[in-house]
Amino acid sequence: MGVPLAYIGVILLWATTPLAIKWSGEGPGFLFGVTGRMSIGAACLWLALALLRRRLPWHRKARLTYMAVAVQIYGSMLAVYWASQFIPSGWISVVFGLTPLLTALMAAAWLGERSLTWGKLLSYGMGIGGLAVMFGTALQFSGDAALGIAGVLLSSFLQSAGSVLVKRVDAQLSAWFQVAGGLALALPAYLATWAIFDGQWPESLPLSSVAAIVYLGAIATTVGFAAYYYVLKKLPATRVALVTLVTPVLSLMLGHWINHEAITPRVVAGTALILGALLMHGFAGRRRIGAAG
Repeated sequence: MGVPLAYIGVILLWATTPLAIKWSGEGPGFLFGVTGRMSIGAACLWLALALLRRRLPWHRKARLTYMAVAVQIYGSMLAVYWASQFIPSGWISVVFGLTPLLTALMAAAWLGERSLTWGKLLSYGMGIGGLAVMFGTALQFSGDAALGIAGVLLSSFLQSAGSVLVKRVDAQLSAWFQVAGGLALALPAYLATWAIFDGQWPESLPLSSVAAIVYLGAIATTVGFAAYYYVLKKLPATRVALVTLVTPVLSLMLGHWINHEAITPRVVAGTALILGALLMHGFAGRRRIGAAG
C-alpha cells in the first residue's frame, strides 16, 4: 500500500464515518452500534491474520502500543458515539478538526518536537474561537448539543494522545498488528460496557443502522484504522492529523445532502475559523522548515 493512496483512503473513510456513526446508533442505540462495529472489525482482522498465519507480537513495546491504540479505539470512539446522539454528523468532523492542534501540543510535550511558533500559537487562538462559535451554536439548539460538542472534543483529545503515544513507543509494528492488538484490549471493554449499561438486543434495528454498522466494522475499522496507522508510521503525527483539514467540509456536505442537516451561518463561521486555524498551523510549520533549510 502506497502512502498517498492510504492517505486518500483515510480522508474518504473519515469523511463518511460521522454520518455512518450517526446512522448506526439510530434505533439500536450508540452502545450497540459501537460494540457491533468493533466486534465485526475484530473478527475481520483476526480472520485475516489467521489466514495469513501471522502471530500477534506480544513483547513489551508491542503491548504498550496496543494499550495506546486501545485508548483511541475504546476511549475516543466511545466518546464520539455518545456525542453523536446530540449533534448533526457534520459537526463531529468539524470539532474533530482540532486534533492536529492537540497533537502538536502533545508532541511538543511528549516527543520533544519543537513545533510551537508564534504562528501556531495564533492558530490555536483561531481554533479556540471556532470551537467557541460551535459551542454557541450548540447552545442555540439545546444543552444536550453542547454536551455533544464536549464529547467530540474529549474524543479528539484521546485520539491525539493515542497517536503521540504510538509514536513515542515506536515499536515498529505493522498497521494490522497495531489495530488487531488494540482491538484485543478494547473489545472486551466494549462488551463489558454494553452488558452493564444496556445488555439487551435492540427492539428496532433499521436497515440503515445495520448497513452502517457493517460498513464501519468491515471497512472503516479494518481498512480505515490500518491505513491510518500505516500513514502514522510513515509520516509525522502532526502531518497525519491534517487529514482533518479536508474531512470537515466533506462531512458537512454529506450530512446536508444525505441526512438533510442544516448548515447555518454560525456553523459556517465556526468551521471557517477551525479550518483557518489548521491552514495557519500547517503554513507556520512549513515556513519554519523552509527557514531551517
